[in-house]
Amino acid sequence: MKIALGADHAGFALKTAVADHLTALGHEVLDGGTNSPERTDYPIYGSRAARLVTNGEADFGVICCGSGIGISIAANKVPGARCVVCTEPYSAAMARRHNDANMLALGERFVGVDMALACVDAFLAADFEGGRHAGRVALFEQIESGTEL
Repeated sequence: MKIALGADHAGFALKTAVADHLTALGHEVLDGGTNSPERTDYPIYGSRAARLVTNGEADFGVICCGSGIGISIAANKVPGARCVVCTEPYSAAMARRHNDANMLALGERFVGVDMALACVDAFLAADFEGGRHAGRVALFEQIESGTEL
């Protein structure tokens, strides 16, 4: 799989650990930055990773900031991105199964490396279930297009 990564300074160390983990598992990592712990702004890297996912260059994205919240908001501004913040593996898997999430956001200040990697593994191992959930994902797409529900 190709996985897009992105992080600001507050998520840089976690992004590095995720990149090493994914590479060790045989995934191709597309690193959208940042490439140092020097202060920077998370919207740049959340949107950059989201574009790699939504334009088909990457299968999924994993993005990190201090909390995971701000960078996920930035990613979700990109049409087609469905990014979720998770702090444990069950919600990461359920986001894939029921919401067809294509991006995972993690907060370096909220989860340790081991828990973050467990979230990544659960997220990537889960498949979208479709069925009744497909109609709900289609509603997300209608909202993005400006259609009032």
